[in-house]
Amino acid sequence: MAQYRVHLESRWRYLPIFMPGTLGTPSLELPCRPGLSKKGNFGSTRMEWQPDEQGLQQVLQLLKDSQSPNTVTQRAVQQKLEQLNQFPDFNNYLIFVLTRLKTEDEPTRSLSGLILKNNVKAHYQNFPPTVADFIKKECLNNIGDPSPLIRATIGILITTIASKGELQTWPELLPQLCNLLNSEDYNTCEGSFGALQKICEDSSELLDSDALNRPLNIMIPKFLQFFKHCSPKIRSHAIACVNQFIIGRAQALMDNIDTFIESLFALAADEDSEVRKNVCRALVMLLEVRIDRLIPHMHSIIQYMLQRTQDPDENVALEACEFWLTLAEQPICKEMLSGHLVQLIPILVNGMKYSEIDIILLKGDVEEDEAVPDSDQDIKPRFHKSRTVTLQHEGGEGEEGEDIEDDDDDDDDTLSDWNLRKCSAAALDVLANVFRDELLPHLLPLLKGLLFHPDWVIKESGILVLGAIAEGCMQGMVPYLPELIPHLIQCLCDKKALVRSIACWTLSRYAHWVVSQPPDSYLKPLMTELLKRILDGNKRVQEAACSAFATLEEEACTELVPYLSFILDTLVFAFGKYQHKNLLILYDAIGTLADSVGHHLNQPEYIQKLMPPLIAKWNELKDEDKDLFPLLECLSSVATALQSGFLPYCEPVYQRCVTLVQKTLAQAMMYNQHPDQYEAPDKDFMIVALDLLSGLAEGLGGNVEQLVARSNIMTLLFQCMQDTMPEVRQSSFALLGDLTKACFLHVKPCIAEFMPILGLNLNPEFISVCNNATWAIGEISMQMGTGVKQQTGDCPGAEMQPYVGMVLPHLVEIINRPNTPKTLLENTAITIGRLGYVCPQEVAPQLQHFIRPWCTSLRNIRDNEEKDSAFRGICVMIGVNPAGVVQDFIFFCDAVASWVSPKDDLREMFYKILHGFKDQVGEENWQQFSEQFPPLLKERLSACYGV
Repeated sequence: MAQYRVHLESRWRYLPIFMPGTLGTPSLELPCRPGLSKKGNFGSTRMEWQPDEQGLQQVLQLLKDSQSPNTVTQRAVQQKLEQLNQFPDFNNYLIFVLTRLKTEDEPTRSLSGLILKNNVKAHYQNFPPTVADFIKKECLNNIGDPSPLIRATIGILITTIASKGELQTWPELLPQLCNLLNSEDYNTCEGSFGALQKICEDSSELLDSDALNRPLNIMIPKFLQFFKHCSPKIRSHAIACVNQFIIGRAQALMDNIDTFIESLFALAADEDSEVRKNVCRALVMLLEVRIDRLIPHMHSIIQYMLQRTQDPDENVALEACEFWLTLAEQPICKEMLSGHLVQLIPILVNGMKYSEIDIILLKGDVEEDEAVPDSDQDIKPRFHKSRTVTLQHEGGEGEEGEDIEDDDDDDDDTLSDWNLRKCSAAALDVLANVFRDELLPHLLPLLKGLLFHPDWVIKESGILVLGAIAEGCMQGMVPYLPELIPHLIQCLCDKKALVRSIACWTLSRYAHWVVSQPPDSYLKPLMTELLKRILDGNKRVQEAACSAFATLEEEACTELVPYLSFILDTLVFAFGKYQHKNLLILYDAIGTLADSVGHHLNQPEYIQKLMPPLIAKWNELKDEDKDLFPLLECLSSVATALQSGFLPYCEPVYQRCVTLVQKTLAQAMMYNQHPDQYEAPDKDFMIVALDLLSGLAEGLGGNVEQLVARSNIMTLLFQCMQDTMPEVRQSSFALLGDLTKACFLHVKPCIAEFMPILGLNLNPEFISVCNNATWAIGEISMQMGTGVKQQTGDCPGAEMQPYVGMVLPHLVEIINRPNTPKTLLENTAITIGRLGYVCPQEVAPQLQHFIRPWCTSLRNIRDNEEKDSAFRGICVMIGVNPAGVVQDFIFFCDAVASWVSPKDDLREMFYKILHGFKDQVGEENWQQFSEQFPPLLKERLSACYGV
């Protein structure tokens, strides 16, 4: 046996751990002691596993090598680790180093545990039972290691094993850990608590379930006993463990809620900052789930949180500051907080200053860095927002899909860690929305001192305060804006870059007011200075200015047309100046400009300025470069705005988009068939390409027909419409609708295949997918109807009839569904109207099931073609089934009155229906009926339709 061992070790020493045998099976196992077979199973004697000394030394050497900063060494270590993972015994060596080799240095032992943790994560199901049992036993036996680092590592290992479904198959784990809490030995108690805290974090739902026989019934009361422990570390663990069960309202905690709250109050003044932090965290969560229990003590809690928000330990202050954010979301906020604003507002304002560490991290003393290339970590991953089809509203704004959150970015975005400054600003923002102008008497006296302060850090915080209250206190701020806006515009020239950048952000928050004033007063000076800042020497200022300018573009829209030449000169100059990260933001500013000024951009002079740099970037980027995302988004907006002006550039752009879709679909197919051999594709490439194709179809209209004819886009679209990823389907349906409008002759042959897929996607669980599918059905209906009528003179609905049953029941269900987002309701109503216009015999019988929500959905849409076709449909359906509208006729009257200037023939249809109804019920009944009308409606119908 000894001879065998030497032979094996000598081979191991000189080989890269194992030689690939046939079919990649290792021809070599780690050395084993007698009593342990080469498979890593214990022999019949059941004696405890022992490592081979020389093997152990080699594992230790590997662990030492893995701490080397040298990348070549790191790569070699990585390869060896992958090879060693073929042998179950290797995991025995790793746990042995962690738990038994007390003479080794702690970082090496801890690293051994972390490598084992990764192995457990990746391969635990393949561990032989004996290896798994050995690891579990070693963990529990050594949870009280004298070293805090080793105890923490063992705790991480335990929770990783537990999260692999082992809580059910390791029944002794929780009882043993809870038992060890009673140990007289501090290390054992602390190590067990550390492990329990991690298990509570990772498996809180499972612990509160019947699957484990509800261990929390024992654990929660046990944890509460330790709130009074003499060690602050143990007290902190105990609170942290219980905190994991607040948000989920674990029954065992709810049963002990009063004891828990009393115990928290008893620890309020604890001298340990970690304990205070956990107390604050608990109170913030209780505010969300058990405010009823806190209300009797709310005055004291608020006083406590005012103190803690000023805690010398910033981590405690941050946890406490969350309290104000959470309280602002509660209905009782105003009542509870009104009397405390005089104390709270100065505290929040004070928290909005940059700390010294912030200024160092943000390189606040570096004024010019535009020549410094960006590192990879400077650039946050971007996620493309798929195209959502929306309608124009009265008042002129386009309505965003409600499922997409407004990402109104804060100022110092690269300090992406949530910190006291950001939390204080967010709290002031939400409180401004609760208290509105009542906040100003507490703020205005402070603001003047801040905004004109000689210390730039304080001045900067004042500008942030002004931005934070912009939304909530806008009304009350209006009288001060004529003085404040010029001051902020002046701050754009401040010598400190961080002041210039925050001034950009705050001015963007007041853009709506700026645009509402005569352009020469504020818009022109603001635009002039912002454009200078876009070319600032500091990258942070460039970024803030570009983002602020994009906001200004959205607000100003066509007000910017007179300045287009000047704006484009600046944005194009920035192309040559910007580093990687800001280039991505510049694309957004250009795309937003195109969205805002629309066809006004279609001038040879502007096209000549804008297109060459965009196309140069387009040609520079490879198909797999993620920088294509923002560029494609930008080009989509530009193509839509330029319309025929984009024609000279459309062919290569169109072809590349089709290629991107084709490549992604092919890669997805290969991955689905052989997931072990191929990587999953990044479908964002396909989504952005589909959206640019939509932009081209919308911008070029009929001119896109030849491009479609020469490509296989309809085949690709059929696949995309069935993709598992909702965003892909969302963009596919948007493109289908745009192609239907632009070149229906290519869509029509596919309708029989496409309509069942559209019907399947009328599922409001995926709001944007459902929205775009609905819109596409409406566009197809109109084309099918008008096309047939023009070509054959037949009944316009003949070709659409077979598909009504596939989609109408879903559409009626959606329009009657409570809490359906506005955009989806409007598109659903338009599509029902269009279907009814083309197939009135099929849709009209359902009239009474949708007429009321139909009318209320469309009363706020401004006059346009889509609204026109939908109302024609409803009029035709009323002609077929007048009884279907009788119960809700007042809603129809209100919807008709929402028209400002309908076309003459549509106005005639309204006239006939209104007078027909009036004639049918008789003058007296009509008088009684019209008494219910609001005065404005009565007046409008009388003036426009004589009823």
